[in-house]
Amino acid sequence: MRAIFVLFDTLNRHYLECYGGAEVETPNFNRLARRSVTFDRHYVGSMPCMPARRDLQTGRLNFMHRSWGPMEPFDVSMTQELQKAGVYSHIITDHVHYLEDGGAGYCTRFSSREMVRGQEGDRWKARLDAPVERWQETYHEHQFVGGAWDKVAGSGGTRSKRYHDMVNRDYLKDEDDFPSAQCFRLGCEFLDTNKDADNWFLQLETFDPHEPFAVPDRLRRRYATDPNAKIRDWPPYEKVTEDEAEAEEMRAAYKALLAYCDEHLGRLLDKIDELDLWKDTMLVVSTDHGYLLGEHDWWAKLRMPIYQEIGHIPLFVHHPDQAAQAGQRRTALTQTPDLMPTFLEAFDCPIPGPVRATSLLPCLPDDSLTLHDVVLFGYYGGAIHATDGHHVYFRYPPDMEAQTIYQYTLMPSHLMGSFSHAELSGAELVQDLGWANGYPVMRIPVVKESPWNKTHGLSRMVNEPTTLYDIAQDPLQQHPVEDADLHAKFEGLVCRAMKHQDAPPEAYARLELPAP
Repeated sequence: MRAIFVLFDTLNRHYLECYGGAEVETPNFNRLARRSVTFDRHYVGSMPCMPARRDLQTGRLNFMHRSWGPMEPFDVSMTQELQKAGVYSHIITDHVHYLEDGGAGYCTRFSSREMVRGQEGDRWKARLDAPVERWQETYHEHQFVGGAWDKVAGSGGTRSKRYHDMVNRDYLKDEDDFPSAQCFRLGCEFLDTNKDADNWFLQLETFDPHEPFAVPDRLRRRYATDPNAKIRDWPPYEKVTEDEAEAEEMRAAYKALLAYCDEHLGRLLDKIDELDLWKDTMLVVSTDHGYLLGEHDWWAKLRMPIYQEIGHIPLFVHHPDQAAQAGQRRTALTQTPDLMPTFLEAFDCPIPGPVRATSLLPCLPDDSLTLHDVVLFGYYGGAIHATDGHHVYFRYPPDMEAQTIYQYTLMPSHLMGSFSHAELSGAELVQDLGWANGYPVMRIPVVKESPWNKTHGLSRMVNEPTTLYDIAQDPLQQHPVEDADLHAKFEGLVCRAMKHQDAPPEAYARLELPAP
């Protein structure tokens, strides 16, 4: 068995033609759907980027115990389990967060790894004599002044992500220089080199179409509403305050980048065709989460409820033993952690005890199977979101910033740095956590001084009332359902699912749910 896992970042399923999108031509995603089984009820787990990748590696949700952080010593890693069975794993990625404190340990779980540089605010090239006047002429003032230069004027030692993004883009001279293009070229190179080998797993991962939506000029001109406008392709994680022309310009940039991703996918599919890999190689294509482009009056993700545009994500699975199912669709309710046991089963590896997810392979030939009656998803400290495939439930705490919650970790790092003294001064070592494989684990209280709290945490997330939507009748989630019996049903489903995921006692208390 061989397997290719293509992981895009921030791929909004609602823009893909094979999922009903009509604003961007995505012929290669259509082509993929014709060769694969397409899943129609696939959801995120832990949000956003690195929490999702920990779900993928471990086959269990981590957002009820931990925010954004590294792989833990007690984590059961999918690629390490594959290596035990003699399967070689290789990752090709330009995902910038792997290079940060909160991304430690993920790539090192692979047999080998290739890192492509230059995405987003990757601290890649050093440019101290910044071409300020040229950048001001190139970038919209909100992208330049609002996010970059106001933080870097003078000789400060730390410069913003937007500053580093402008530095990086100066090195993207030709289309082949773009990081995502390099990733897919290296992926095809891996296939050429290893086409006659067996027992390998390739994770081909690109940061695109994550913001900023940098694309070659030909695609920007094709989709831009004003090709002569200054570049503004980095939406804020805020409410929409832009006028319609400005908002549409940022949406156009996303569409252009999605079209670019479709082209990259086409090159990979061409290589699979050329080498005739369909007959003996598994192919899975998905993403970590979606994105809001003005829907619900929000940009991006993180702060607001996880609406369908964020949480309902695409999934395509081709398995050579199920080639007869190509072009079919599946209605089984699935989510991100399920991919871990799926790959293990494909290579005949046993599923470790701590895994809480379910392999998707049994439902490839059979659309009548039920894998989950409900799945949970969310941000650490935020609402617990739940869906049964027909309804979506957002369970919010009464007061977002007044919660008593703890981070459980042996790797006390946030996204861009260590836990603070204020956090660690209240840490205690706890034992007998069922999901920690016998390891003692630090339990660290969340305090207002936490760097996470200020960037991704409680002070950033909105506090909404608990809400239920009928997504079958109301897919845009405009009309909350007030049915008390249905709310009570979902409360019970959530409690049962939290117990299955070994949620700590405070996870129930903060949401005013009965603990088991």
